[in-house]
Amino acid sequence: MNKKNILRKNMEFKKVYKTGKNYWNRNLIAFIRKNGTENTRIGVSITKKIGNAVVRNKLKRRIKSINQDYINYIKSGYDIVIIPKKNAVGLTFKDLESAVKHIYKISGLLEKR
Repeated sequence: MNKKNILRKNMEFKKVYKTGKNYWNRNLIAFIRKNGTENTRIGVSITKKIGNAVVRNKLKRRIKSINQDYINYIKSGYDIVIIPKKNAVGLTFKDLESAVKHIYKISGLLEKR
């Protein structure tokens, strides 16, 4: 993913949490808010309640990889924060991908492929 497509600062995450709309399924929670620019920015936040650092980083890398594949099919102009739940740790890559895709579909952000 390009640098322009990544949420980095704590303040940016807080804005999305506070003013964004949330969507969820069994494995993920997503906060989505319009950002007023042409870029869609995505961030991943994982609580320390999930596994150890190795497990959290692996899950974060998987979600970022999935988002890298889908970034061209997501409507532009949104900030998205994805938060995996505890049971997302045991998912295969394919199941995690379908969970992320489901979040994008129910939020209306996924354009036709």
